[in-house]
Amino acid sequence: MGASGGNRAIVAALLANLGIAVTKLIAWMFSGSAAMLAEAVHSIADSGNQLLLMIGGRRARRAADRAHPFGYGRERFVYAFVVSIILFSIGGVFSIAEGIAKLRDPHHLDLWWLPMVVLTVAIVLESFSLRTAIRESNRVRGSQGWLEFIRRAKAPELPVVLLEDVAALLGLVFAFGGVGLTALTGSGFWDASATLAIGILLVVVAVVLGVETKSLLVGEGAHDTDVATIEAAIMQGGEVDRIIHMKTLYLGPEELLVAAKLGFSPESSLPELQRGINAIESRVRAAVPVARLIYLEPDVYVEPSPAPSTDAVVIRSAD
Repeated sequence: MGASGGNRAIVAALLANLGIAVTKLIAWMFSGSAAMLAEAVHSIADSGNQLLLMIGGRRARRAADRAHPFGYGRERFVYAFVVSIILFSIGGVFSIAEGIAKLRDPHHLDLWWLPMVVLTVAIVLESFSLRTAIRESNRVRGSQGWLEFIRRAKAPELPVVLLEDVAALLGLVFAFGGVGLTALTGSGFWDASATLAIGILLVVVAVVLGVETKSLLVGEGAHDTDVATIEAAIMQGGEVDRIIHMKTLYLGPEELLVAAKLGFSPESSLPELQRGINAIESRVRAAVPVARLIYLEPDVYVEPSPAPSTDAVVIRSAD
């Protein structure tokens, strides 16, 4: 994905969340709604998350140095993982605790119409933010389904913002329903239940984000489709007899490392090896543009010797 697409989605989400957080806090102070407080904390946590994603993107653009010869691209994965932890610890746990407390001691709402107005406006603003995230995601996900896109995306910003926006919109709907039912029935049970539902929703989203970003942190190779494309590009020119083995690793969202041992003809001269390797590198970069670091080791493939027979040999002594 292009960095600009992720940045647009992050900025849109940040501006929406900052405005929404302020209005939610005001509505909570006047109404006393636990769901409004949970939603305010949710928006504050989301705003912090978007700031972290922007910081991670900026730090990842630093040039490689002696301490980090492959660059700092993976910092984007680190910050995305921190975002999932913050979403869980601040948003989810607080909302669950607040919901349980209000279930034990429910109370009526003052100025119930104020949180309803704020939630309506917040739903509209959050919908615009989600629309931006969906539009930017559609530009890069191609024919992938949404679940596959979230699981396979190497640039973490769009999936993170997308899931955050979906969770925020669902949370607003929960809060709207809880406040509305409390206003209609006079029972604080619904407000507290909505707060608890918001917390559980945030925990679920945080776990999904944590699992996906952890996989990127540990180190992921290229997708099977890209692996097949790279292998085809290597064999296309006829310079090598076979691929002895090959490994790939994402050093950052847009930087793939390809390392391969290739079987050349034993009669190949040094100039022929040089021309062949250069041609292969050019084809691989053209086929998979994110393959920016390519290390190819020329070798001569030798068929492995057959394993010695393990059949028992019986020797009879002469009579």
